[in-house]
Amino acid sequence: MPLPPKPTTKTVEIKPVPEKKSKNLKVFLFASLFIIAAAVVFIVLFVLSPRQEQILRNSGLNVLLITLDTTRADRLGSYGYAQANTPNLDFLAANGVRFANAYCQVPLTFPSHCSILTGTTPLYHQVRNNGTYYLAPELQTLAEALKALDMETAAFVSSFTVDSRFGLDQGFDVYEDQFAPGQAFKALNSEKRAADVFAPFAGWLDENRAAHFFAWVHFFDPHIPYDPPSPYREQFPGEPYDGEIAYMDSFIGLMLEKMREYAILDKTLIVVAGDHGEAFGEKQERGHGIFIYEGSMKVPLIFYVGESLPQGRVIEARVRLIDIMPSILDLLDAPPVENVQGISLLPYMSGNENQDLPAYVESFFPRENYGWSELVGLIDGPWKYVKAPREELYNLEQDPLEETNLIQRERRVVQEKKEKLAEIIEKSTSPLVTEKRAMSDEEIQRLRSLGYISFAGGTPKGDLPDPKDRIEEMLMIQEAESYELGQRFQDAEAIYEKLLALRPDVPTSYVNVALMKARSEKMDEAIQILEQGVERMPDSEVLLSRLGHTYMVAGRVKKALDTFDRILKTNPRYFDALMATAWMLDLIGQKEDAQGYYRKTLEVEPENKFARKNYALSLATSGKLNPAIEIYSRLIEDYPDDHEIRKELGIAYGAAGEISRSIEQLEKAVSLHPDPLAYLNLAVAMRKVGKLEDAIRYLKLYLENSEGESEERIAQARAELQALERSLKSPAF
Repeated sequence: MPLPPKPTTKTVEIKPVPEKKSKNLKVFLFASLFIIAAAVVFIVLFVLSPRQEQILRNSGLNVLLITLDTTRADRLGSYGYAQANTPNLDFLAANGVRFANAYCQVPLTFPSHCSILTGTTPLYHQVRNNGTYYLAPELQTLAEALKALDMETAAFVSSFTVDSRFGLDQGFDVYEDQFAPGQAFKALNSEKRAADVFAPFAGWLDENRAAHFFAWVHFFDPHIPYDPPSPYREQFPGEPYDGEIAYMDSFIGLMLEKMREYAILDKTLIVVAGDHGEAFGEKQERGHGIFIYEGSMKVPLIFYVGESLPQGRVIEARVRLIDIMPSILDLLDAPPVENVQGISLLPYMSGNENQDLPAYVESFFPRENYGWSELVGLIDGPWKYVKAPREELYNLEQDPLEETNLIQRERRVVQEKKEKLAEIIEKSTSPLVTEKRAMSDEEIQRLRSLGYISFAGGTPKGDLPDPKDRIEEMLMIQEAESYELGQRFQDAEAIYEKLLALRPDVPTSYVNVALMKARSEKMDEAIQILEQGVERMPDSEVLLSRLGHTYMVAGRVKKALDTFDRILKTNPRYFDALMATAWMLDLIGQKEDAQGYYRKTLEVEPENKFARKNYALSLATSGKLNPAIEIYSRLIEDYPDDHEIRKELGIAYGAAGEISRSIEQLEKAVSLHPDPLAYLNLAVAMRKVGKLEDAIRYLKLYLENSEGESEERIAQARAELQALERSLKSPAF
C-alpha cells in the first residue's frame, strides 16, 4: 500500500514501490512507528510523573522539630482551608515539601510522640495511652541519635502528657516541662500557651545559636478546651479551634523571625507535624482518642530547609509519622537507627518514589479508659480496614468521609487486609515489655482537664463491647465533659451520677461525681460519695487518694493522714500521698516526721520545686540551717529569678549569722519583687551591721508594702522606725 505523503508546501508525486522492497519498507515503517509511539509515551510519562530534583544531604544542618498537638491537616491554609490564618505554616509549606496525606499511628499525644521520636509504631514501642506508660529506655530516640552526632539537644513541651517523667526526655540536654513550678503537685496546670513555650525556647536559642543543635518545640494550644486569647478569640467568633491554631502560628512566626535574625533559618531543617487530629462530631465523636476515623488520623507534615529540599513540592502519596525520624537522619547523612519501622521520605521529596505507604493505626484508649474494645486498623491502597467486634472497611478514594461500610460487600478485600494486618502485627510487635504505671490522683485530674476522663476500672480483659455500640454512653460522657469545661458543675454532676449508676464498680465514676460536688462547694457530699466508693472498692488508690485530698481540703487532717497512710502501706512511692503527708505533718508542727516524708517525696520526683522549697523551709524553721541553705542555694541555680527563694535563703543566712550574704540575697529578692518580709529582714540586717539609714529606709518600704501583714508586726516596725530615727538625731550619734 502506498504511504501517505508527508505534509509539505508543494505537491509530490508518489511512485509505486516494487513488491520485494515493500515488505522491508513495512518492517522499517513499523519499527519507526514503534519508536515514535515509545517516544510519545516517554514524553507523556515524563510530563505526568513528578519532576526529579536533587536532595542535598548536609550533616551540618540544625534540626527544629515542631509538633502541633491536636491539629487537623484540613484546618491550615496550605491544606486548602480558606478561613485559616496560618501565614507562617503556609510559608514553610510553600517553600518546602508538604505531605498531603500524612497519618499518625495513634490519636493520642504521648503514644504519637513516642512514634515520632522513635520511628516505631505502638506495636513496637508499646506505649498505648497517656499517663499510664513509660517509654522504655532500651528504645533509641531521635534526640539520642542526634546527640551521638555531638548536637546540642533541647525540648520545650507544653502538656503534662509529654512530661519528662514518662521517658521522652531520653537524649535531651534540656527538657523544659515546668507547668506550675511553685505548686505542690506538678500535675495541677492543664497546659502552657504558645507564649510560655516560645519564651524558654527563645532564651535557649539566644545561648545556642552558634551551636549545632536539635530542638523540639511542642505546641498544645488547639487541644480541648479551645480558648484562644485576644485578638484571636474575636477574629474567630464561633470557631475557637481555628483561633487557637492562628495564635499558635503567630509564635511559629516569631521562631522563624528569631532564626532569621541569627542567620540560621536556611541552615536549619524544620519539620512540622501534627501529632493527631480532632473529631468535630463526625461519626458522633468530639475530641479524639476513641475512634480512628480520618479526622483524628490525618495530620499536617511539612519539611523545610533553604535550598537543600525542593521548594513548593506537594507529595500526594500516603506517609506516616514514623517516617519522620529516618527522614531527618537521612537528610543529615547520619547512620540509621536499628529497629526503626518508618522509612526515609527523601525519595518522595526528590520525585523518585510516589507509592502510598501502608499505615498501621490503633487506639487502645477505649479499652483502657472506658472498658470498650480497642480498635486496630490498616490503611492500604484505597482501603481502610478496622479490626473491631464489628469490623469496618472503607474505600477512602470513593468515600473519604467513611460513610459506607463495605465489610459485607468486599469480603475478598476484607480477608486480604485482615491477613496483611495480622502479618504486620506479628512482625512489628516488640519483645520489649514496657512498664505500665499507676496514675496518681493529681495526674488523673491533670488529664481530666484536657478531656481525658476514665470510666474503666483498670485495664479490662477479654471480649469487650464495640465503641460503636456505646455511642449513647459516649455522648453522655462528652456532654458531661462539656459542662465541666464550661464550669457548669451541677449539670455535669447530674450526668456523672447517671454514669455512676451504669458503672458502680469503676473508681473514677465516684471521683467524677465527687469532684463536681466539691467544685459546687458541697464538700460533705463529696466526702460521702467517695467513702461509698472506698467501701465498695477498699484497695483503690484512685479513690483513696481523692478521698485523702478531699479530707485535707475540708480540714480533716487526721482522716487525711490516715487515708494517705493506707495508700503508702501498699505503694510506698505514691507521690501524692508522700507529698500531702509531708505537707500536713509540717503544718501541724511534726517537723522531724515531715522531713522524712519530704526526703521520700524527693526520691520519687527530685526536681519538684514545691517539695524542695518546703523541705528547706522545714529544715530552716527547725534550726537545721546549713542543710536548708544548701537546698536553697541549689534552688537558686535552677530559679535565679524567684524572689521567694532568695528571700527565704536571705533569712536563713541571717539566722546563721552570715549577715553580708543575707543582705545580698534579700536585696536581690526585693529587686525582683517588693516583699514586706524581705524589707523587714533587710532592716534588721542593716541595723546589725550599723547601717541605720539603710535600716530606716527598709522599714519605711516595709510599712509602704505591708498589706496582709499582721497588725502586731506593723506596730513593732513603726516603733522600731521611731527608735532608729530618734537615735540618728541624738547628739551621741
